[in-house]
Amino acid sequence: VAYVDNNDIDIEDLIKIIKAPDFPTGGTIYGYSGVRDAYLTGRGRIVIRAKAEIEADGNHEKIIVRELPYQVNRKELIQNIANLVNEKRLEGISYVNDGSDRKEKMRIEIVVKKDANAKVVLNKLYKFTALQTSFSVNNIALVKGRPKLLNLKELISCFVEHRHEVVTRRTQFELKKAEKRAHILQALIVACDNIDEVIRIIRASDTTEDALNNLMNRFGFDEVQAKAIVEMRLIQLRKLAIEDLRNEYEELMKMINYYKEVLASYELRMGIIKDEMMEIKEKYGDNARDFIAAVNKEGVDSFKDFIAKIVQPIDRLNPRDLNPDYDNILLGLVCLIMLELQLNKDK
Repeated sequence: VAYVDNNDIDIEDLIKIIKAPDFPTGGTIYGYSGVRDAYLTGRGRIVIRAKAEIEADGNHEKIIVRELPYQVNRKELIQNIANLVNEKRLEGISYVNDGSDRKEKMRIEIVVKKDANAKVVLNKLYKFTALQTSFSVNNIALVKGRPKLLNLKELISCFVEHRHEVVTRRTQFELKKAEKRAHILQALIVACDNIDEVIRIIRASDTTEDALNNLMNRFGFDEVQAKAIVEMRLIQLRKLAIEDLRNEYEELMKMINYYKEVLASYELRMGIIKDEMMEIKEKYGDNARDFIAAVNKEGVDSFKDFIAKIVQPIDRLNPRDLNPDYDNILLGLVCLIMLELQLNKDK
């Protein structure tokens, strides 16, 4: 709709409206750089994480997964987690349960062991399982018979162009259909005004062809009009209501004039496209299923969030549970923390 209102709108303004793809299974889009690449260039890699939360359950914790990345099979995911646990590649998990039912269509319960840290286990699940996947965007489409890589604005432009062609062809079809019906109605109205003579001519004719010729000669009908009358049963001709025919004819003429106006006006056609898009929005529009994680432009957590994810209370931290992604930088984090403490002390 924004593009229809302003064809010169730039991609940055479009991104403010279409913030990210909305995958049908929900999940969390982790990092925005892939989305921007896809919108700006037509190619990008979007990282999607399952939507999970940690719940306390007595003396241990549970990881509850309520949304999965797009195209991830729930049963295969559960089986994969179980295999990793059995192979000792994924530690800290007691068991996995599929709690999905009619009330809650998507619910996976991952019970964490007492001596394990649920946040660390969740990070490992993101690393080793399909709880985190990537979706590759490659917007290559046939444009006028040739493959072309399209950015966001070009995609919308091609779609609007397609809708314009659909509206034009549909209007041409409706116009032709209305004109054909109006042409028949003209003959039926004349036939109703002269019903007795029409019936007499049909009865007096030896063959259908004679009836056609006689009606054409007497009333100036063309072959299509005369054939429409002759093909009707005589009882149907007598039951025709002249007022109903005239009302239908008047309505058809209004529609014919409207169709001609639409075909003659580019602005009217674009207005129809806009109205149809707004109608679809009102009928099918809903809230976005995907949540965009709060990350910076480079697609990584802010320093404070990163620290909060990694640094755990010492009495709960198990060295075996350290996420391999962070092993190489823990020492650097400790140094940074010590430096910040020293700076605060100096102040």
